[in-house]
Amino acid sequence: MSVVADGPGRRTLLAGGVALAAAHLAGCSTGEVVHVVSKAGKTTPAPPTGPAPDSPKAAYERLMEGNRRWVTGALRHPDRDPTRRELLAAKQQPYGVVLSCIDSRVPPELVFDTGLGDLFVMRTGGLAVGPVVTGSVEYGPMTSGTPLIVVLGHQRCGAVSAAYKALREGEPLPGNLQAIAQALRPAYEQTVRDSGADPVETMSRAQVKLTADGLRGNRDLAPLVSRGSLAVVSAYYSLDTGQVETLNGAPA
Repeated sequence: MSVVADGPGRRTLLAGGVALAAAHLAGCSTGEVVHVVSKAGKTTPAPPTGPAPDSPKAAYERLMEGNRRWVTGALRHPDRDPTRRELLAAKQQPYGVVLSCIDSRVPPELVFDTGLGDLFVMRTGGLAVGPVVTGSVEYGPMTSGTPLIVVLGHQRCGAVSAAYKALREGEPLPGNLQAIAQALRPAYEQTVRDSGADPVETMSRAQVKLTADGLRGNRDLAPLVSRGSLAVVSAYYSLDTGQVETLNGAPA
């Protein structure tokens, strides 16, 4: 059995831990970014906290700022600790809804450097939608005033590629995968009309825009959009760079 001496080194470590915890709690209570100075003199920003954005523009800007951190590697990993979990135990107030693909390389919470309680996230193959998915997207805006929906497609989408091939060749995909192909048929038909050097890429972008347009104009969300309390943004993620490109719908 080894014994750890309660010497100066251990007391210093404990004191530093207490100081860090106190600084972090102070940041949570004030909504300010707290800077913690270590014994070595290094300044480290504590994760930013504060009130959720309450307008489409503010929500959009926060997400895009998070994506810029993701691209550059300057991640803050905000609001991912037990304190945040405890604060949200009784109530949540996400400021964004993200509908994205199931692709393992495109997790919205990481792509936008967000934390616990920031986003409602739905993921389907190739952004295939139906009543249940649409209802899930509507939940935040219609029940708690979530001001932003982002429909996020991505580069080299396997689901779109499989659907494109199945529809072009008239050979159904196995099992329920065929339902994805059928849901993507409007994007396929637009791709055939528009042509392009890379039909899968063209179809992926078409699917994003068609899905966003459908949400923006549907019976329940359209009034929120027309009042300016909700924005529906179509966006595209680059696997090569990590950058999110806005296609349309960015709030002015």
